[in-house]
Amino acid sequence: MFRKKVHFFIVQKRLLPAQATVLVALSGGADSVALLRVLLDIGYRCQAAHCNFHLRGEESDRDEAFVRQLCSRLDVPLHVTAFDTHAVAAQEKISIEMAARQLRYAWFERLKDETGACAIAVAHHRDDSVETLLLNLVRGTGIAGLCGIRPVNGSVVRPLLCVSRSEILGYLASIGQDYVTDSTNLQDVFTRNKIRLDILPLLQDINPAASASIAATADRLADVEAVYRKAMHEACRRVEQEPGHISLTQLLAETSPQSVLFELLHDKGFNAAQLQDIWHSLSSTSGRLFRSDRYELLRDRDAFLLRPLHAAATCLPLLHSRFFVTTTAFEVPRRTDRAYLDADSLPSDHLMIRRWQSGDRFVPFGMNGFKRVRDYLRDHKFSRFQKEEQCVVCSGTEIVWLVGERTDNRFRVTPQTRRIVEIWWS
Repeated sequence: MFRKKVHFFIVQKRLLPAQATVLVALSGGADSVALLRVLLDIGYRCQAAHCNFHLRGEESDRDEAFVRQLCSRLDVPLHVTAFDTHAVAAQEKISIEMAARQLRYAWFERLKDETGACAIAVAHHRDDSVETLLLNLVRGTGIAGLCGIRPVNGSVVRPLLCVSRSEILGYLASIGQDYVTDSTNLQDVFTRNKIRLDILPLLQDINPAASASIAATADRLADVEAVYRKAMHEACRRVEQEPGHISLTQLLAETSPQSVLFELLHDKGFNAAQLQDIWHSLSSTSGRLFRSDRYELLRDRDAFLLRPLHAAATCLPLLHSRFFVTTTAFEVPRRTDRAYLDADSLPSDHLMIRRWQSGDRFVPFGMNGFKRVRDYLRDHKFSRFQKEEQCVVCSGTEIVWLVGERTDNRFRVTPQTRRIVEIWWS
């Protein structure tokens, strides 16, 4: 029954083509040993991959020796590697667990390409998926976090998600297959182990089929999540019609605006408390700035403006200019990306571009009096981000063009102008 159940799951979820070569992540524990044995029994050509992280002393070497013996007996090609996990964790400033995960999956991907395997099979089972769901629930999650572990994630497949740990142990007993035990899995130290050793047994006291019931709920939620994801993708497109510009009018017109905002921002590094503050900022005045470790978000008048952290332009645009002479009156094109000035009225033929500064002023085209650049930007409702990026072009000490906006009226082209300078940037 175990073999049939796993085979049906593989076919139902389209995890592996029939009789394909599969790279099996083999630790030597019960789960991975059962995975290798059942895939071989179904008829797949398997190669095994074992990582020795040297984290448990003699126990790590014992696991490697067991795996070598098992694969030799089963005539399964085996690939073994060792990692200095502590050194990598220290260098990358990440946890030992995260370092081990990154190392093994990167190696698995390389091996998959080298061996021509169709996929990397790992031994997560139904109870692992239930633990993940409960862990996400405790920490706080969206609907995706309530779907447990996915059967497919890129090139990684999980054929044992349809069976429980007890079914795995029963299968191994029925075929007389031994395995090794990781002693850390028996220690009530890590959060996941607390769920496995303490919480799940309590739930099973209430309902002996608690694990199966939770897994079935996760399966249903996975279908719901697919529908939700499609609807949310469409909502996000309506709300963020251009990258980094979240329309508040459109956001508030959605059925569940807070959920849409969460979907737009949660993968940008903003934590749950920040997301709440961002949502509540809708009822306050504009101008608030929120920062994650990777992005900054500005609550502007009618939008949230999002940009990568430190994306405020540090390099000035490259200024281009062209002087030419005309014998007749020159009709100035109506363009904001280029400026045309009377070259003979300029203080200097040398032009320079810079960021605007406090105290800058100019005479906007069509006006007679000076206006401070600060006031111009405020009156035209420039956002804080736009103000930071705004440039001016100067001739001598005079501003001749507020880039992309207005030229200075003192240096405008008139019917009498014969020498003209054309300015643009890139």
